[in-house]
Amino acid sequence: MKRFIHQYSSMTRGVLSCFDRIVFKSYLPLTWAGAMESLLARNACRIKDFGRFVQQQSAWIVKHAQNIAQQAGRPLIYLRGNQRKEELVQRMIRAEGLREGLVCVLRAVEPCSSFKMVPGKGRPRLVSARRKCLSYYFYFLDREMGLIHVRIQSWFPLTIQVCVNGHEILARELDRHGIAYRKEDNACSWIADLRRARRFADRLVRIPWHRRLKRFAQRVNPLLGNLLRGSDYYWVTDQAAYATDVMFENRASLKPYYDQWVKHATLYFTAEDVLTFLGRRLHANFQGEVLTDSKKKRWPGARVKHRVKENWIKMYDKHGCVLRIETVINQPREFKVRRRGKRKGRTVTDWFPLLKGLGHLFRYAQIARAANGRYLDALAAVEPPARATKAMHRLARPVRRAQRSFRGFNPALEEYVELFAALLRGEHAIHGIRNQTLRQHLFGETRNRVLRRRQANRTSRLLKRLHVHGLVAKIPRTRPWRLTAHGTVVITTVLKCHYQKYPELLLALAT
Repeated sequence: MKRFIHQYSSMTRGVLSCFDRIVFKSYLPLTWAGAMESLLARNACRIKDFGRFVQQQSAWIVKHAQNIAQQAGRPLIYLRGNQRKEELVQRMIRAEGLREGLVCVLRAVEPCSSFKMVPGKGRPRLVSARRKCLSYYFYFLDREMGLIHVRIQSWFPLTIQVCVNGHEILARELDRHGIAYRKEDNACSWIADLRRARRFADRLVRIPWHRRLKRFAQRVNPLLGNLLRGSDYYWVTDQAAYATDVMFENRASLKPYYDQWVKHATLYFTAEDVLTFLGRRLHANFQGEVLTDSKKKRWPGARVKHRVKENWIKMYDKHGCVLRIETVINQPREFKVRRRGKRKGRTVTDWFPLLKGLGHLFRYAQIARAANGRYLDALAAVEPPARATKAMHRLARPVRRAQRSFRGFNPALEEYVELFAALLRGEHAIHGIRNQTLRQHLFGETRNRVLRRRQANRTSRLLKRLHVHGLVAKIPRTRPWRLTAHGTVVITTVLKCHYQKYPELLLALAT
């Protein structure tokens, strides 16, 4: 993201990358029917009495939740319909000036993964099933982690979910070290010591998460002390949102550029670009969809979201003065990382899918930070119109190098528009611009060896002209080329004029 930061350094206060929303989920070793049947057998309970047994244990969960709320003197609220829990809790915190401890306990009937009894050979058996049960949400203001919620379903297998916010944890850390900052909602618009704040944000992956999460599980599940004594929850990262915030001086400095970025991201980022941001490439075996949608009716500005299956990257502004690029990972197995794993019966270090275990949380940060950086680099191509138009005009002039003249590029010609569109494809950001790849995009595939050779020579001459004009540069010690910062700006401007400005001008003249 260096290009973007350098380009807008005069109007920004700095950049901070930090986890935002992290959802942890935990499972007892009772998530399959056979384990649940074993628990019934250990407690001398028949399978046909499964319903009665579970109701008895669920009553302990309900009573325990009531006791926690009563002892803390906090309300236990039953939610009906579609109510936003976070807004309700935040209103309660502001109205009562709460600083620490239990805020409230919310309960609602929600779908859950559980079991049901079905007939079997000789005896009934249990099978997994989707059911509905009471879920309890415990909202705590933790001294170190800020506002968090712990959700437990009151029906077996008693799955627990813990949701924390990285910016809340960072704010508590800044308070503890006496570092001044300005926080609006869950974003910092100014921090006195940004370097130390970045170090604190990077330390989030080293928090002993298992120990802290285990403490919350023991607090909300009373069965861990009797019926499930000796059992332990297995914790995974169910969702992780990692945000890169660019803090602008004020709203007036961000707004004019933000409108351009929203339009650029919505109209010009292709499926290949979106996959490239997330470190992937489009191929014939890709099974899924890539979607881009823009939500304009939100305060204070629009939001653009690019979704690849169940993972996405989005851009929005926080209170008009913070540009946030956020990568959200729901399906980690869509990404590959270098780690040890089994392959053909042997333990090797190779590229394997990313796992959900807590030990891999630092990988989430690495992947998301790189995705946010690639997105910001792509936005750096959107320059002020006057500067970009000047660069486009210079593109049409011939250039002399070593007593040789090289023609310019006429941005109005269709052949050069196709060339620039091919150069701007997202796949080149990962693998570089190769003669063979560019030739196939421009001329298609052919089996005629003579024609293929001529096309390759023509592509080489085009790359040489592009290099002389400063649009591409050689990647050191390799054969592929890459787009320069100047080339990205000029090519983006040409395509924008061709596909947007010219049609609008012609339409205006026609009317």
